[in-house]
Amino acid sequence: MPPTTSKADSLLVLRRVAIDTWRENVAYLHRDCAVYRAEGFQALSKIEVRANGQRILATLNVVDDDCIVGLGEVGLSEDAFAQLDVPEGHSIAVAPAERPASMGALFRKLAGERLVQDDFRAIVRDIVEKRYSKIELTAFVVGCMRDELDREEVYFLTDAMAASGKRLDWHEPLVVDKHCIGGIPGNRTSMLVVPIVAAHGLLCPKTSSRAITSPAGTADTMEVLARVELPLADMHSIVREHRGCLVWGGTAQLSPADDVLISVERPLSIDSPGQMVASILSKKIAAGSTHLLLDIPVGPTAKVRSTAEAQRLRRLFEYVAQRLGLVLDVVITDGSQPIGNGVGPVLEARDVMRVLLGDPRAPTDLREKSLRLAGRMIEFHPDVRGGAGYAIARDILESGRALARMQAIVAAQGACAFDPEHPQLGPLQFEVRAPVAGTVTAIDNLQMARIARLAGAPTAQGAGVDLLCKLGADVAPGTALYRVHASYPADLEFARQACVRESGYRIDGAVPAGPSLEEN
Repeated sequence: MPPTTSKADSLLVLRRVAIDTWRENVAYLHRDCAVYRAEGFQALSKIEVRANGQRILATLNVVDDDCIVGLGEVGLSEDAFAQLDVPEGHSIAVAPAERPASMGALFRKLAGERLVQDDFRAIVRDIVEKRYSKIELTAFVVGCMRDELDREEVYFLTDAMAASGKRLDWHEPLVVDKHCIGGIPGNRTSMLVVPIVAAHGLLCPKTSSRAITSPAGTADTMEVLARVELPLADMHSIVREHRGCLVWGGTAQLSPADDVLISVERPLSIDSPGQMVASILSKKIAAGSTHLLLDIPVGPTAKVRSTAEAQRLRRLFEYVAQRLGLVLDVVITDGSQPIGNGVGPVLEARDVMRVLLGDPRAPTDLREKSLRLAGRMIEFHPDVRGGAGYAIARDILESGRALARMQAIVAAQGACAFDPEHPQLGPLQFEVRAPVAGTVTAIDNLQMARIARLAGAPTAQGAGVDLLCKLGADVAPGTALYRVHASYPADLEFARQACVRESGYRIDGAVPAGPSLEEN
């Protein structure tokens, strides 16, 4: 029940404060505002903001500058202003917010207790209703990571997250999707798999995430080619017409609790197994998928470092998927190095389009992995015998049908200006060169991703790393190993310093003491 109006619950004037608070509602009151002083509000406390029968919860920030808000005003951040949906200058009431009902469950999880299904439902409900502050969200994320959720808790969390928003029903018995758990730079197979399987006739409504700890997510790279933030109705019509799409899941309100939790996980670089399973499967269930192909790359610098660890994660995914009624096919793949040549949105989009166009410069590893995964997805169809999917996928790609389907999807979503022959890369660049002769025997995925992020990816779409040598390449002293692109001098310098400390390449099994850097 909403709190009753207090003596200080007088009307204030709404002011829009042009600050992006990244999925957190923030309200601003002047320190000398009568409402602030009478209620005894404190900075970072939760308040309820009401107008026209609408209400939102927001974290309070207290300001001393009249330029931000005046004495009789309440300011709302961009997210909060959009959510309240009333015009600037409207009369607004504020009051203390009630304590989230699920706070007791959160405290029990922080104490290491096991939670039951109703606990997770209550927590997720309060998260979606924005009753948690960023501090409380962080406590939940860290609590679930420190005392790892057991497999039934992971199911409870996944089910609660899937039920927290809209759930699509395509009214078809076979709705396919593909997902990779991440950790491998440049692994943009989804942008090739979707047009291939859609051209085959399978329904593939691909909702993708933005980068959490990587230099680019599928949505970040697809955004180079087309709009990815689409209303649900537009997404639905595109999928019906073209049998597939590549959109950001956040705008579709599918498992919205996941998007809120990701906003906390991203700056902390947290991606625990239980939360990873809940994040991935809740989105797929909410998107209406009936069959999912899951890619788990394994490598010394991947998220999953050993086959035994991959098998444990596989069993957890299979348990939760089975409880949710989702058909799951898990593929454990080679994660020893980046896939493709580009790391960063524009570079990865270039690689994808080169594969679709049949360009001789297209990265072979990206092409082959995409065909294998697409083939496995095609084999979900009962009329395709096991092992026949790869040849079907290859024929669709080589015939140009995958390219045509991708072009149709891009046009339907709203094409962006992109020329694969002349991609708009960051104009500032330098090359990292081999200091000794030998063979490239290891490439550090984590370091390559870190360098690309320091260079500005994914925020600067043209920033990133262009790999010029892959595993097994023979190099001479001075051979260019990779090229770093940046859009801003500060980003270029951050990336350069990281390359000097550790190039990320191992030649002949020895870590080079000091790679050679050369400006272009």
